[in-house]
Amino acid sequence: QVQVVESGGGLVQAGNSLKLSCLVSGRTFSELSVGWFRQTPGEDREFVAAISFTGGTTYYADSVKGRFTISRDNAKSTGYLQMDNLKPEDTAAYYCAASPAITTMLSPYEYDSWGPGTQVTVSS
Repeated sequence: QVQVVESGGGLVQAGNSLKLSCLVSGRTFSELSVGWFRQTPGEDREFVAAISFTGGTTYYADSVKGRFTISRDNAKSTGYLQMDNLKPEDTAAYYCAASPAITTMLSPYEYDSWGPGTQVTVSS
């Protein structure tokens, strides 16, 4: 049973930064791809960023390119999402997901394990 727990969300003003963490347990972390998704009430879960288990391949949604950076520390079994220059439209619940043998990292349906989410609210 893979367990995923996000942390680092909060309330910030537009233009400021937050760094989210994703702690994974129950399986060798280096064997898992990691993705970040976000969701607002009434909307579908939206892809934000993803990173392969080697860390050699990353993907970003167009809306966050140049502002967000995904990374991982396999020694700490932790993934990260550095969010800079936050905008009000970034406000959402952010979810971390992990899965082995993933091929389409941009799709939420490809991930086996999900965290409970962490809220990010960006004020104007």
